Formats: sequence, C-alpha cells, structure tokens
Amino acid sequence: MQYTKILSIVFLCSLLATMANAQQNTTVRGLVVDKNGNSIPGVLIKISPVSKGLLSDAHGEFSVDLPSARTYRLEFSFMGFRNHTEEIAIGAESQALKITLADEINDLEEFTVLGKSELREVEERAFNVTVLDARKLHHTNLDLGHALDRVSGVRVRESGGVGSRMNFSLNGFSGKQVKFFIDGIPMDDFGSSFQLNNIPINLAERIEVYKGVVPIGLGADALGGAVNIVTKNVQKNYVDVSYSYGSFNTHRTVINTAFVSKSGFTVQLNAFQNYSDNNYWVDVDVADIETGKYYPNQRVRRFHDTYHNETVIAQLGVQGKPYADKLLVGLTAGKNYSEVQTGARLVTVFGDWHRRGTILMPTFKYRKRDLFVKGLDVNVNANYNFGSEQNIDTVNRRYNWFRQYRQYDVPGGERSYTLYKFNNNNAVVTANAHYNFGKVHTLALSNVFNSFNRIGSDALSPDNDRYEQPRKSQKNITGLSYQLNWEEKASFSAFTKIYNQTNYFSMSYNPTGNYGDVAYRNEQENFTYPGFGVTGSYFVTGNIQAKASFEKSYRLPEPEELFGDMVNLQGNLTLKPETSYNYNVGLSIWKQLSANHRLDLSSNGFYRDAKDFIRPRLNNNQAMQVMDNLYSVTNIGVEGEVRWTYKNLLSAGANITYQNLLNNTEFEEGQSIPSLVYRDRVPNMPYLFGNGDVSVMLQDAFGKGNDLNFGYNLLYVHAFYLYWPSMGSDKFDVPEQLSHDVNVTYTTGKKGKLQLIAECRNIADSKLYDNFSLQKPGRNFSGKIRYFIY
Repeated sequence: MQYTKILSIVFLCSLLATMANAQQNTTVRGLVVDKNGNSIPGVLIKISPVSKGLLSDAHGEFSVDLPSARTYRLEFSFMGFRNHTEEIAIGAESQALKITLADEINDLEEFTVLGKSELREVEERAFNVTVLDARKLHHTNLDLGHALDRVSGVRVRESGGVGSRMNFSLNGFSGKQVKFFIDGIPMDDFGSSFQLNNIPINLAERIEVYKGVVPIGLGADALGGAVNIVTKNVQKNYVDVSYSYGSFNTHRTVINTAFVSKSGFTVQLNAFQNYSDNNYWVDVDVADIETGKYYPNQRVRRFHDTYHNETVIAQLGVQGKPYADKLLVGLTAGKNYSEVQTGARLVTVFGDWHRRGTILMPTFKYRKRDLFVKGLDVNVNANYNFGSEQNIDTVNRRYNWFRQYRQYDVPGGERSYTLYKFNNNNAVVTANAHYNFGKVHTLALSNVFNSFNRIGSDALSPDNDRYEQPRKSQKNITGLSYQLNWEEKASFSAFTKIYNQTNYFSMSYNPTGNYGDVAYRNEQENFTYPGFGVTGSYFVTGNIQAKASFEKSYRLPEPEELFGDMVNLQGNLTLKPETSYNYNVGLSIWKQLSANHRLDLSSNGFYRDAKDFIRPRLNNNQAMQVMDNLYSVTNIGVEGEVRWTYKNLLSAGANITYQNLLNNTEFEEGQSIPSLVYRDRVPNMPYLFGNGDVSVMLQDAFGKGNDLNFGYNLLYVHAFYLYWPSMGSDKFDVPEQLSHDVNVTYTTGKKGKLQLIAECRNIADSKLYDNFSLQKPGRNFSGKIRYFIY
C-alpha cells in the first residue's frame, strides 16, 4: 500500500511537469572586472523584478537564464568597489555583458558593506551561526564530517578510518544532542548508508552550523545546536565528476549533474561511492592466543575493517512555475558494507563480524514564495526510508591483533551469534511557513513529524520472542516565532516550541519465578514539554555586529539510544528527555583594511545548563557503550576566529575553542553522600582545541585560465581525560594531538574546468586518538581528478 502511494505521488508530479506551460528563456552571460581588467570573483548580482540573486564565479564570470521579452535591472556589489547598476532588455538571443566596477573612494575606516552574499546574510542572523563555504573545499577529498571538523567549536571524533562510527561534538554537546539537516530536512534515521563521514563535500554548497539556539524553521529537538547542509540550488545545466585514489586502497567517486530546460523541467542526479581497506597501522598490546605470552606496544595493521558504500540521489520535477518555485520528487537509494574490527576499546578485536545496510527513500519537496498572498512563503518536505540494517556475527572465533584465532566447534559468534536484520521504517514530514508583513515583521510556523518502527528478525533464532516486541517511537515538534527587523541595523525575535514524543516498547519479566521463564509486558511513554527563546542582534557600526540569544530547549531520546544499534551501542529504555538553558553572546567584525587587505574577526561566549544530560559510558562488561542520564551538567566556554585575506592571492585563518563541561550532580540516585565526581570535568570530551589554515592562489600561473592553489590545515587537540579525574591517578589518558594536512590543486580550462589534486593528511604521521583512545589513521596520501562544467 505504501509503494502504491509513493508511485501515485511520482505519477502526479510527473503529470504536472508535463502539462506545465513552456516559457522561453534567454541566457545572460557576463564577466565582472576591475578598472585594470582583472576579474572579480564573488560579486553579488541582484536581479529585479524577479528577485533572483547569484555570485560571480572564481574567474568573475556569471550566467543566468531569464524569461525573454522583458527588461531587467542588474545590481552588482562587492566590498571595496562602488555599486553598479545595469539595465538590459532581453530578446530571443543570448547576451554577453562585461561589467567594470570602480574602486570605492569612501573612507575605509567607515566602510559599510552594502552588497552581501548569501553566506554573509546567514552569518548576520541573530543566531550564533558559522557558515562554511563548501565550494572552496570541492577540490579536496574531504567528506562532510571532516570539513565540519575545521569549524570553531566543533570536534568530529571517529572510531577508525573511512565509514567508521562518528561522534559529532558542538560546544560540549555531542551525538544526538546536535541535529543534522540537508536543505532543512532532518537526517534523523537515514541509516548507515547516508552519514556525514561517507557523504562527499561536493554535495554541499554551504554548511550552516547553529550553536546553542536553533531557528524554528529547522524544527529540531536539538539540545545544543544544529547543522544544515545546503545543496546546490540548481538553475541551469551542469556536470561535476571526480575520482580519487589514496592510501589504504581508498577509492572515492562523485558524480553531480543536472538538466534544466527552458520550461523549468528539472532533473538532478547525485551519486557517490567510497571504498577503503582501512588497513592502517595501530600500536597496541597483544597476547599470543596460544601461549598467552604478552607483547606490549606492538605495531600491527588493522585487518578486518573494509568499508564500502554506494549511493544515488535522483530528483525530477519543475521550478519557476506559478504554482511552485520548486516541486521535486525523488529517490535516494544506496547500500553499504562495513567490517567490525574493534569494540568500544582497542583491546577488543574481531575478525569476521560485519554489517550491511541499505537506504531506499522516496522524497518529496515543494517550495513556493508569495503563496496566495504576497509575503507568504511555504516549504513542505517528506520522505520515507524503507532501508534495512543487518548484523552478521556467525563465526565462533576469538581473535588477537596478530590475526591468530581460536576456533570453537559449537554454534556461536564473536559477540552475539546473530543474523539479525531490521527495518526502521522511518518517516519524516516537515512543513513551515513564513509571512512577511509591514516590511519589518515576520511570523513563522513550523512542524516536524518523525516516525520510527523497528521490525526485525533473526534467521538463526526465528522463534525468539525478543524480536517480536514493539520498538516504536513518534516525535512531533511545533514552533511559532515572531521577528522584527529594523532598517537592517537591528533584529529581534521570540519563539516557542512544543516537544512531544510517544514511545512503544516491551519490558521482560519472570511471570512464575522459575529460572529461565521470560514474558513481555507492553509499555507506552509519552512526553510533552514547552520550550522558548529569544534572539537579538545589533550593528554597532556598518561592519561591527553584536549578538545575544537564549533558549530553553529539550532533546528527546533517539530510537538508537533507546533500542541500541546492535553493534557497539546498547539500548537503554529508561532514558529521559534532556533539557538545557542555552545562552550565547557574540561579536563579529568585518574590516576592510585597504583595497587589497581584509580582516574578519569573531568571538563568542556560551553557557549551557543541562538537566538529565545524556552521555555515553561503557556498559558493565566494558565491551559496549550505553547512553545514560547524568542529572546536571554545566558548560561555559569561549571561541574565537580570525581570518586575513589579501586580494585573491592569500588567505590565512585560525580558530580556537575552550569549554569547561562540569558534572553538577552532587547526590546520585539512591545516595545520601556527595558523589565522588561532583564538579569533575566530564571525561572523554576535548576541552581545548583549534584549527589553522593557509591558502595561496596563483592565478594564471601557467597561462591565462590556469590556476595553482596551495593549501595547509592544522588541527590541534589538547590532552583530555578519558575517565573521571577523581576516580584515578591518570589525568590525561588521551594525549595531545597535532595534525598537519597539505594539498596542491592545479586548475585549467575555460568553459570546462579540469582539476588535478594531490593531498597528504597527517603529514607528520602523528598518533591521533578519538573515542575511548581508538587510534586513527597515520600519514596518508591521495590523488584526485575532477572535471566540471557550470
């Protein structure tokens, strides 16, 4: 029945696309230069009366399709130059423009930025938000996770190499406390085939990182922030293809393409593939499995860590129609294979256990500005994931790091003896509306519904009642906000959210008291809580902005935390929602020092006061992680970032974050004496870390249109506690980390661009550690070839 509904939607939208009236468009191309004829990239171009906007590319060029037989007004703006206006009348033939911008003669000390890019407009919102321009990283081999690791306040921690389990931390909040979105659509329960550390950076145009307070438009039950991945807003045909090969037999392929007809009919295709043996070296103590002889500090290769995934995202529909600015239906399909090398600690090693996963997710996207009345903008999105996950542990062996094993002749597995396969049947529906009135007022309403229903079975134990028990969860978050904007100088907003969750599950009990007698009792839990917040921003001068925000937020337990992931995370049905009072203050300065030099500075302070804080700990046998409520946690911290830019030649920046996450639970449950770890710093959480980067761009290095770029990135993480400081003598169990990455990119071509990239990560071959001291890859190399036409 569900497939019938999906096919009906696809058929309906295809029919609408076919019946849509064709409209003749004309292509307008152009080049923006300075008085000396040098191209100017990043120029903001606003087009009236169609309310379109775009930026000139890296070579100052732009292209846009506009309806014919009309007159348009193009406004060009860029820092250090006077604004320029061009009026054009469009006929049937394409047009080519050359725009020369004059130098700005105003006093640079009082220079006010009039033209703003979309990235800058997001950064100037009253929220504490950092925007990462993903386009500047498209030439690298980074995935979304490693790109985010360069943002201030962010730590991305992995348990291994490509495709490994990832933990995302933002201002001390981590894991599910931070929510992820793609184009405003929640990525909750997309499955293992679609995760941040297997999605290439080329899929994104920009990444918005909201710290602490989250806009209601994202509709999240986020405790400490949210990440919104914004993909390319396709308006014309393009092709972007790349392939890379690197250390540990790592292969990556990315294909992004789109076709947009003059009538607005649109087809988009994104496909990517990752493969790696992940056979890098680690240092570990090993005991001979036959003799028991102990060999400390051995350097061995990981031998059972192969990972690969393949994903295709296809969308078709229309855009630029009277009934829809964008209407797309699509399908995301993919699969992955992941071998499990270790448990939650490196001392636990496996040699046959592995997992498989799939994603099969129909999608629907609808967007319309000025729906019914001017100023009413509406977005509706929906998806349903039919994907599955399977845990395969059927070989009864015990391995060590020398690849020795002991075989047992009875049925069993390395941990659980299972072929358990399950479908989570995830459904997500989001809807939000913004109504702008009186030029300065905006009302917004949003709603996000999320449904989870795990259904699974084990071919090795088909009669096990445990797999028949309900594992269901439904969440609904509704938000309402009011915003006041005053002459682009100040902004104020107030909002409220209603959080609701219903969980269905069963609890085991012994009905008779006889040994081994087990029965199940169905349970249901329901939570409803109100949240609220305010934000404000003020431009002290044209280039100095102050911000402040506050929110009382709730984070509802995720199904994975309640029911486990069947690998390294044990479920906990007693979890309660966590809540936090989030406070943020910030100051940003954009300073044009001269016509060629620019300095950007930003600093933020934050305070979090969380109750029923959910954090990971090792379970009783030290083999798996389990999520648990820690009653009271506070976090106070600061972060700062600085960036200096010289022309388009040189860019250098650095950021640093300090946070102090403390346990404020004086009396633990059932205890009458103060806890030994009261006021301790929360363990296994970095508290001082930062990044630095330098980029040098040599334009026309080997002839016109041939560019050479050199890049360097530094990652620093101070040593931090692995266990509670008051519970042992070792204070810094995870050592200081310092990693250096370098890359060089050569770009050639005019209409079509060819890029050749060489990259080295962790060039000093430093020992890097993350979750529970699990060692990460050492020095590794990669090469990449990319071809794109825009």
